[in-house]
Amino acid sequence: YDTAPEAFKALYNPDDLVLRPNVPDDVAEQAREWLAGYYAHCSALDACFGRLVQAIDRAGIVKDTVVIFTSDHGDMLGSMGARNKQRPWDESILVPMLLRYPKLFGNKERLVDTPFNTPHLMPTLLGLAGLDVPDTVEGFDFSPFLRGEGPAPEDSALIELPACFHQYAYYRGGKEWRGLRTSRYTYVIHREGPWYLFDNARDPYQLENLVGDPQYTHLLAELDATLRSRLDARGDPFISGSELIRQAGYAVDERGDPVYTQ
Repeated sequence: YDTAPEAFKALYNPDDLVLRPNVPDDVAEQAREWLAGYYAHCSALDACFGRLVQAIDRAGIVKDTVVIFTSDHGDMLGSMGARNKQRPWDESILVPMLLRYPKLFGNKERLVDTPFNTPHLMPTLLGLAGLDVPDTVEGFDFSPFLRGEGPAPEDSALIELPACFHQYAYYRGGKEWRGLRTSRYTYVIHREGPWYLFDNARDPYQLENLVGDPQYTHLLAELDATLRSRLDARGDPFISGSELIRQAGYAVDERGDPVYTQ
């Protein structure tokens, strides 16, 4: 996190940053350093993205241009004592999803709390462009929902870590997982069974795991059935990550971690 341009690094003093309540005391000092660097990169990216938006404005094509700002993953940044990605907690799985298309949606801000997952991006863009979505596409077209013409085609996001590597490698205690993130709940399983259940409305920092709580037995069963159905529909037998790595033919080191080469 320490590679942002100096002008942006200067914007953030680690000592001034407020940490999330789920950052343990023993990593708090380091987490502030990580967070300062992370914010510096966010500010640098914001400045660069602003240049793109300004170019669209200068070209006179704002009204007819779809602009999307998103990311591939979050980072833990000290929450739960972890630093990077691959974890099933919100800090890792949630990403920004901003969409601007004045021709269709105008210029008034609108917040949509329905989960929207990465596979839906391409079919939704096709829908916004008035193009057919191929049958082979895995995601759904959310454009009718965004236009107010019907319900969302899906009310939960499938989340997963098919195989553990590097930052969350097996030798670091990593385990493969599958899960669902609804607008309120997070449910995660590992290969031995239920792992996490969080009520994110009541427990936004995911400090209370509800797996095993009798009051949530029915909810857990519902979410588990939905998740297993989604995995079956995708043809996902939830085999071990190491077997997936073997089937893909990746080279691994003596610890079973995939090897990257320059």
